[in-house]
Amino acid sequence: MAHIVEVEGIQCFSYHGCMGEEAVLGGKYIVDVSLKTDFSKAAATDELIDTIDYVRVKEIVEEEMAIRSKLIEHVGQRIVNKFKAEFKTLITARVKVRKLNPPIQGFVKEVAIIIEE
Repeated sequence: MAHIVEVEGIQCFSYHGCMGEEAVLGGKYIVDVSLKTDFSKAAATDELIDTIDYVRVKEIVEEEMAIRSKLIEHVGQRIVNKFKAEFKTLITARVKVRKLNPPIQGFVKEVAIIIEE
């Protein structure tokens, strides 16, 4: 059986980007996570150890977002890799990293990447 653990709208202030000013000024990001797992055991035992801890999910996102990357593709892949290494019951992961108000000429609300593995 497969179940989903979602943590959406993780807000971060980070310093990602190819432009030098982004390394200095930083910007706002939002990360959404969807993790497919089997939490049947947790549903039966009522024990946190038997599922994916969404508090830890948020911590991993914040830890990886704090490490500067030029590309959000790079930081998104680091997040997925950390999930795969830490959560043994993980079947698949979906991570969406949104960069708000990117420094693009004209008005662009956000850009985003999505990784599904």
